[in-house]
Amino acid sequence: MTRVQIGAVLVGATLLLVWGFIRVISRWTIVPEHQATIQGERITKSDEEWRQILSPMQYYVTRQKGTERAFTGEYWDHHEDGVYRCVCCGQVLFDSRTKFDSGTGWPSFWEPAGDCVSLLPDHSHLMVRTEVVCGRCGAHLGHVFPDGPPPTGRRYCMNSAALKFEHRNADSASRASTSPGQK
Repeated sequence: MTRVQIGAVLVGATLLLVWGFIRVISRWTIVPEHQATIQGERITKSDEEWRQILSPMQYYVTRQKGTERAFTGEYWDHHEDGVYRCVCCGQVLFDSRTKFDSGTGWPSFWEPAGDCVSLLPDHSHLMVRTEVVCGRCGAHLGHVFPDGPPPTGRRYCMNSAALKFEHRNADSASRASTSPGQK
């Protein structure tokens, strides 16, 4: 066998291994189930408008589908009572009562606060994952995995930069999902 033939066999074998790995991993992901019900009007802004209202990290995470480093975000070890809103549009996304310590370094929840997020297939970085986006403005929030605690068995692994915490009080319920996100 020549060097070219050996190289071709190695490339072919590598591609088969990668294809097999992706098929195995794809069975471990959550299949997107639905698009969220819009609460309030859908929010659309130009790229420049998002840059003006978001910090550089918030913009990178929510508009460019970035990820903050583990154990660096504001909410990974946050234990106060309240709700987490979308930093872009203010929609309520998660309740602190569903937050748990996943040990991953990102805030993790076992379910969203109602029908407020959409789940989309994500095939970036040679992985098959399920992306979680805000159902109102399309902000990238993080990903959901099937290794969470009961009762859902899901781990919504979110970026702190995509969230804004609001303490629970009697006034919170009346404002539901209408207040805009802030820098």
